[in-house]
Amino acid sequence: MHELQKRKAYIEDILFPFAALSDKVDYLEESIKILDEEEGAVFLQEIQAEISGLRAEIEELELRHLLSGELDKNNAIVSIHPGAGGTESQDWAQMLLRMYLRWAEKHKFKTQVVDLLPGEEAGIKSATFTVNGPYSYGFLRSEAGVQRLVRISPYDANKRRHTSFAAVIVYPEVEDDINIEIKPEDIKVDTFRASGAGGQHVNKTSSAVRITHIPSGMVTSCQNERSQHKNKAMALKILKSRLYDLSLSEQENKMKEIVGDKKGIAWGNQIRSYVLQPYRLVKDHRTSIESGNVDSVLDGEIDKFIRAFLEKRIKNP
Repeated sequence: MHELQKRKAYIEDILFPFAALSDKVDYLEESIKILDEEEGAVFLQEIQAEISGLRAEIEELELRHLLSGELDKNNAIVSIHPGAGGTESQDWAQMLLRMYLRWAEKHKFKTQVVDLLPGEEAGIKSATFTVNGPYSYGFLRSEAGVQRLVRISPYDANKRRHTSFAAVIVYPEVEDDINIEIKPEDIKVDTFRASGAGGQHVNKTSSAVRITHIPSGMVTSCQNERSQHKNKAMALKILKSRLYDLSLSEQENKMKEIVGDKKGIAWGNQIRSYVLQPYRLVKDHRTSIESGNVDSVLDGEIDKFIRAFLEKRIKNP
């Protein structure tokens, strides 16, 4: 019965938006006739705005239906890890964190940074955040991989050009009915004081939680909530999602390469390059899609890259 309900919801998710768009097309066809009437030209700007909005909705619906994976509709859990290079790569990791949070905001997805380890001088040593919204995992799975930045380092007094790397890892948030057993004896739970901003309460109490899954060696943590109980629940949820992801795709060796060995976050492994000097260009090496508007991309305008990746995946599954 549960599978039938999920199938029904999936079909409705396709049909209802399509029906709504069809109604809007019919409405606009009728509205355009007004332009031929006396003084109808006063409605021209309003109708043009309606057409522009409809075009955006159609593109969004087309993009969504490129997502055919079983878990594409799920919420996403995203982790960002800088490569070797200290402050420079840590700053790049923070820039990526901002880019994805801005992208989610533009799509009206809800985000929550559940774990953040700041760098000593600048940037971040790691970050994990959740993205709640329809098909957020399907969209963001295209961002998984090593990402490269080339720029004049703001931390180099000699103004030399630096290349930095950071790894983005994306998991689907699993539903409660997914059977992933985590035995109490297989986990070690540590509590600690949360770092960074959060108010006096956070800094004075050991509300943050770190969970180590002994059989796999996986470590998840959460320090966003003031309640230790809520932090533990979120850390377990992330652990469950990571274990499920591994059980489906058998990516354990790849995960160790990217996260456990910083050498894996380096030249030759990148999926996308962001060049700020000597020229300005963002290029996706999987699809060859490019953008010269680097500032816009870093501000969250990454849909063209996501769409190209999804279209290529459909053509070459």
